[in-house]
Amino acid sequence: MKVFVGLGNPGAKYAGNRHNIGFMALDRIAADHGFGPWRGGFKAELAEGRLGAGKVLLVKPQTFMNLSGEAVRAVVDFYKLTAADVVVFHDELDLAPGKARVKVGGGHAGHNGLRSIHQHLGTDAYGRVRLGIGHPGHKDAVAAYVLHDFAKADQDWLDDLLRGISDGAAALAEGDAARFMNAVALRTAPPRSSGREEGKAAPSPKTPPVAEAPAADDRSALQKLMDKFR
Repeated sequence: MKVFVGLGNPGAKYAGNRHNIGFMALDRIAADHGFGPWRGGFKAELAEGRLGAGKVLLVKPQTFMNLSGEAVRAVVDFYKLTAADVVVFHDELDLAPGKARVKVGGGHAGHNGLRSIHQHLGTDAYGRVRLGIGHPGHKDAVAAYVLHDFAKADQDWLDDLLRGISDGAAALAEGDAARFMNAVALRTAPPRSSGREEGKAAPSPKTPPVAEAPAADDRSALQKLMDKFR
């Protein structure tokens, strides 16, 4: 079984915050893939379902962000899993809005949710899906920025990103990060249109006009000479 953990803060007050994009990702997966109803347990909200051939447990810790590791540890212990079975979806200041990256291991970069998971698992060897929200430009503005709702102007790219995550969720559960990222890219950076209407062939290049050959001159030598003096 795989465990997908979405990071965020509980309650309606925080539901639309940039810091809660991890919750949003899991909500989209649950809705699109027919997961069971959310239920309480392990200091979290849980939903069970299948992605591809495998069983997946979605986990949204209901502690505040800086205690997220308590729920993750409880789930891992109960199901006798390892850190390698866990993938955490979280906001990432160091990625441009709408970008996503997958990694395993590494530091927490000051993210309180990841810091807590590091502490409770005793290792950094779990997967992460880093979801770009951009940076406010100064470290003193970070707290207010992440605890503020996404702007209306963000809704289009946010929806594309969440749809892409849902499209690729089965690949991620199977450990195929490349296929997952391809699914995200198809939503967030679709191939450019060729400009042709569907079903119509491209027009063939125009053939340059061919100059007409001059007509053959069948006058006699005497006629040519007389024509010069007319």
